[in-house]
Amino acid sequence: MALCLGQVFSKAKTFRPRKRFEPGTQRFELYKKAQASLKSGLDLRKVVQLPEGENLNDWIAVHVVDFFNRINLIYGTVSEYCSERTCPIMSGGLKYEYRWQDGEDYKKPTKLPAIKYMNLLMDWIESLINNEDIFPTRVGVPFPKNFQQVCKKILSRLFRVFVHVYIHHFDSICSMGAEAHINTCYKHYYYFISEFSLIDNSELEPLREMTEKICT
Repeated sequence: MALCLGQVFSKAKTFRPRKRFEPGTQRFELYKKAQASLKSGLDLRKVVQLPEGENLNDWIAVHVVDFFNRINLIYGTVSEYCSERTCPIMSGGLKYEYRWQDGEDYKKPTKLPAIKYMNLLMDWIESLINNEDIFPTRVGVPFPKNFQQVCKKILSRLFRVFVHVYIHHFDSICSMGAEAHINTCYKHYYYFISEFSLIDNSELEPLREMTEKICT
């Protein structure tokens, strides 16, 4: 899938610089293993399963960073169609509205244009991924006790990007010929979060019908 995404989406339009794994580290080796499985044509349901003998938190960390990179690339490609004028509210249709809260600059849930929400979201995720206390990269440094809880929050907010892109910018996706590639990325994401119960089903409701169609 990585090769196809690279061919369809302009890497110059990536919303944020890609987060990379340090060569020679265990996480880099896990990342290479995951990418090799993706390119091998294996069933995505099997690709997301924890390899025998590997640490679950390492596996989750690798995928959280990879999904951040991929979803960042997807949104970066459609962001020129997502302005304060076209998308004055971060939403998924008329039924679902997402408000931003980070406990710092936005202490209460705040209604924002989608582009502003996305900027804040990607900044927030990037700060977490780059925080050695949460995503340790040094050998022997343990993950914090709340690591999986943090990852659940990241993944649930990344899901909102899929919701907005699918519901508000699907025509643009289709005009680029990218529908199949985004569907594959979404299926990879969906099978992963389902495999490890990382998001409550209620959070997935906005794309339930589509998910049932392409993921079953």
